[in-house]
Amino acid sequence: MPPTKMSRRGLFRSGAALAAAGVSASIPEPVLAEPAPALELGGNLYESIGVTPIVNCRGTYTIITGSQTLPEVKRAMEQASHAYVHMDELMEAVGQRLAELTKAEWGIVTAGCAAALTHATSACISGGDPEKMQRVPNLTGLKNEVVVPRYSRNEYDHAVRMLGVKMVEVETAAQFEAAMSPQTAMVMILSCPAAEKGELSIENACAMARRKGVPVVVDAAAETLTIPNIHLQHGANMVAYSGGKCLRGPQAAGLLLGQKDLVRAAWINSAPHHTFGRSLKVGKEEIMGMLAAVEMWVKRDHDAEWKQWQAWLDTIAAQATQVPGVTSEILQPEDLSNHAPRLRLNWDTARIGITGTELEDVLWHGQPRIAVNEGGGTRRDNSPSSLTIMPYMMMPGDDRIAAVAIRKLLANPPHITVPAPETASVDVTGEWVADLTFVSGSSRHHFVIEQHEGQFSGVHRGDILTGKLTGAVEGRRVTMRSAQRIEGATLHYEFSGDVAAGRMEGVVKLGEYGQARWTAQRA
Repeated sequence: MPPTKMSRRGLFRSGAALAAAGVSASIPEPVLAEPAPALELGGNLYESIGVTPIVNCRGTYTIITGSQTLPEVKRAMEQASHAYVHMDELMEAVGQRLAELTKAEWGIVTAGCAAALTHATSACISGGDPEKMQRVPNLTGLKNEVVVPRYSRNEYDHAVRMLGVKMVEVETAAQFEAAMSPQTAMVMILSCPAAEKGELSIENACAMARRKGVPVVVDAAAETLTIPNIHLQHGANMVAYSGGKCLRGPQAAGLLLGQKDLVRAAWINSAPHHTFGRSLKVGKEEIMGMLAAVEMWVKRDHDAEWKQWQAWLDTIAAQATQVPGVTSEILQPEDLSNHAPRLRLNWDTARIGITGTELEDVLWHGQPRIAVNEGGGTRRDNSPSSLTIMPYMMMPGDDRIAAVAIRKLLANPPHITVPAPETASVDVTGEWVADLTFVSGSSRHHFVIEQHEGQFSGVHRGDILTGKLTGAVEGRRVTMRSAQRIEGATLHYEFSGDVAAGRMEGVVKLGEYGQARWTAQRA
């Protein structure tokens, strides 16, 4: 996914949005119940261990378990569990059938899309050479570079980097051509709107790479599976998909499709073979479940599914717009990822009495627990509010559940108080040495801050990274944020704490990595 858009597999935001807006509300923090003495098989499977199931109005996100597998997939997995087979024979047969179904030269099932990227990289480095396989990730004397357009850098390219390769970023066709060398193992491209146009489009990049004899792999994790495959038609050698997203196969499965020799080499570089990919094991149940998902993909009535999604959105819109001041609009998809219409509800924050970010949070902590695509709006600047619903992974009946909950909250929102801004009573200008204590381990960071009344800016230095720091002081309470880019990822820090006697301390939220305690002393 492009850096300017929400990650396709990004984390669901929790109550951080309320805290950032300076809002306090009687909304409980998520707390796991005491586990039951034993797992209860049946309708209360998750509740029996204290986990609350989610109504998924957000989409195909791994953090909320992707999709629900099709009934045919469940049956295939259950039946596959009743026999032993030889894994190489199984994958050879499945590869041939995947080729027939998808019109690609060959295919394999992997332990997710990230595993497909790892095995594709291994294949491009080692081929089928056992000696080279055993040397990975020591790439001395082997091809050790992967060329990647800057727009393709993302959190998931860690699956490529983990083999020890150097990612060579390029932004122009001239840079792309110059980056190709005898050390280039492959080109990696993230399929996204930026990859569909310009001099580094997938088609253009594939043409340049082909002239140099360098294979190209495309990350199309959450995309619709096109047959014949659009990326292979554009010249890519391999394309990777998530199995547990739009295909509704096993969540712990993925697909690698493309050039037969490379895809077969990718299998040799994966489990059950003793190579770098041994830890990325896919079982016979996932393999047969994934094959069943692809079999069903070519049979499913996709037009009927689209009409069903639209009908679910219409149900929610009809309920929500009964509340005076609430309007609705349909957002059409921009690309093949999460390819479905979305509903956006809009309203005036002051008139309705709740923001979209607050409503998102209340729904998340409610009963039933509902995850929406995105909420927007803040109170202090009275910005317009919105709530976006994605029907892609909703199940029958979810539309009525979401419609009732959203309408009730818009018509009668919970009482949420916004503390009046408090004048800063401390000045945090200067240099600070901060110690962060993580769930395991610790690290020393540094802040350089320049405060102007209640607002401040500065620099946040970690062990190896540096980023801009912004924040505010109200009374003796300090909040500050920074973002630091490393490889394809961006690390986000959200500090909050109290200031007293030349010392700051509190909690720092680390996004998907949880939170840590922090203390800081003036340098």
